[in-house]
Amino acid sequence: MRKIKEFIIEKLILICGIASIFFVVLIFLFLLKEGLSVFNTVSPFSFLFGKSWYPISEPPQLGILPLILGSLLVTLGAAIISIPIGVGCAVYIAEVAPGKIKEILKAGIELLAAIPSVVLGFIGMVTLVPIVKNVFHLPTGLTALSGSIMLAFMAMPTIVSIAEDALYSIPKTYKEGALALGATHWQTIWRVMLPAASSGILAAIMLGIGRVIGETMAVMMITGNAAVIPQSILAPVRTLTATIAAEMGEAVVGSEHYFALFAVGIVLFVISFIINVTADLFLHKKQ
Repeated sequence: MRKIKEFIIEKLILICGIASIFFVVLIFLFLLKEGLSVFNTVSPFSFLFGKSWYPISEPPQLGILPLILGSLLVTLGAAIISIPIGVGCAVYIAEVAPGKIKEILKAGIELLAAIPSVVLGFIGMVTLVPIVKNVFHLPTGLTALSGSIMLAFMAMPTIVSIAEDALYSIPKTYKEGALALGATHWQTIWRVMLPAASSGILAAIMLGIGRVIGETMAVMMITGNAAVIPQSILAPVRTLTATIAAEMGEAVVGSEHYFALFAVGIVLFVISFIINVTADLFLHKKQ
């Protein structure tokens, strides 16, 4: 009876795994079916590298370069902020913090990850945007910097949690050997623990960036939604995700605008896929 149960459970797990892959493939095929139609009227080069996004003008101008640059700028800013803070927090929790403080910090970080993005976007509009406006003396605080700070806040729970698990999974003999050879606690962390956990930490960073580039509501609320090529991080920008969320409800089904938004989804899907595959390769990299 036990063998029958194990057989059934194994097959159910196999079916679930195959189904998840199947659904991803179906989503990609659906995006291709709808999105590739836009290339009947605009070339792929003009679509990817065009500098104007005016989908309802006559004729429509469907260049998504400002959207790609806006997404990359916000993501880069979030990465610069979240990576050192997130990895530092992971090191503190895994190697420095006392037991009780460690449990409190881990619970707090997991709680941060559960806050809905629209709530964080609203908090950013009320608090962060006025601060950025006043500090930098800008006409508006709805800038790429505001989006980067908020997205860094959203990416840190992912980075801290996975990086802390990577540090915790290192064999204790590594640390004991370094201390026995006369290394200090900080030398052991810097020279032994971090290099040994580098694959897991890089995977944590990549997954955190994947969370950032796929975020929608918070970015749409606090980045200004200006579809222009950004001149600095203090300028309003519009991201790929925010464009889809803001315009899909108004696009006429079957129009060039409608197909262009699906093509934007294809670009976003490919970027997210590359980031996640890269994270998976780092995670399973053998030292």
